[in-house]
Amino acid sequence: MTEKMTVTPWEVKGEIDYYKLIKEFGTEPLTDELIARLKRHTKDLHLLLRRKMFFSHRDFGWILDEYEKDNKFYLYTGRGPSGHTHLGHLIPWFLTKWLQDKFKAKLYFQLTDDEKFLFNPKLSIEDTQKFAYENTLDIIALGFDQKRTFVFSDINYAKTLYKEALKVAKKLTFSTTKAVFGFTSESNVGQIFFTSMQSVPCFLESIKAGKNVPCLIPLAIDQDPHFRITRDIAPKLGYYKPAIIHSKFLPGLGKGGKMSASEPDTCIFTTDSQEQIDRKISNAFTGGAATIKEQKEKGGNPDICSVYQYYYFVFEPDDKKVKELKEKCKAGKIMCGECKKELASRIKKFMAEHQKKREQAKKVIDKFILSD
Repeated sequence: MTEKMTVTPWEVKGEIDYYKLIKEFGTEPLTDELIARLKRHTKDLHLLLRRKMFFSHRDFGWILDEYEKDNKFYLYTGRGPSGHTHLGHLIPWFLTKWLQDKFKAKLYFQLTDDEKFLFNPKLSIEDTQKFAYENTLDIIALGFDQKRTFVFSDINYAKTLYKEALKVAKKLTFSTTKAVFGFTSESNVGQIFFTSMQSVPCFLESIKAGKNVPCLIPLAIDQDPHFRITRDIAPKLGYYKPAIIHSKFLPGLGKGGKMSASEPDTCIFTTDSQEQIDRKISNAFTGGAATIKEQKEKGGNPDICSVYQYYYFVFEPDDKKVKELKEKCKAGKIMCGECKKELASRIKKFMAEHQKKREQAKKVIDKFILSD
């Protein structure tokens, strides 16, 4: 029996129906027309856009309208530091960096160490702040522009954030948070307040600039509920609604479901050793047949194969080659072991370089951090 789809900011499980999510969340499909319009400004398209990893939006057309009127936007995204970063977390960050490079945009990167403390009974404040530091190394390692990137933890930047969060909180009722998040009388008070803190970066640049500045948020679709609330409240405070572009979830290495830190063997973490990567990829779920003989005769099913999904969304930028790989799989001309070995090689190469940059990031981390 298929597990029921659940998508909230704190839990994602079951087989994800992205078309159904668009209807349930009330978002808009990211159309070919919108992507073509973006391309007129960027001249090319990121792999994640070409392959439809980003599939949904709120007011993305409006952001382009504003840009074309020379009202340039800034970027905002974030990370809940409850553990080490894995490949799935990097998906929105990859596109965020590309957008920063193409539009020379400022980026506010929020680390919600307060949220993870409030929602995870196993984590102390010290734990979430430790992971915030570790996650920041990954952010810097991806090559974000030091002069345009501002990383902050909610706890360490609270003097600035809290004043503005209070203004959001005054407009936000408990009944709204219950309706959106399913809070109950057992929910702690911090959980109920938290969305007010997550809203602030949506107009932080407007506050600093002393005028309204459009904000674009690349994020995974599970975080959208926070910003439904923000988009309702921002105009009441005199700010633009933030625009959003939503990504799908990178699948885990197991059968079905997104990559989740709660199942570490289905995740590739940025701190994994070369041996750990080899082991995890070798055990990955594939769409292959039961035997090599059957695979050669009947072919495999790349549509359900986690290994193929990693090539498609991240590790094979050449559209022609990824199409050829799919056809070879379906025709039984390539075996799962070959695909796994090559994928492991590509991931290990990426991670070896990323881990070097993580180490180098320790020397410059202070230049990225905002704190009070």
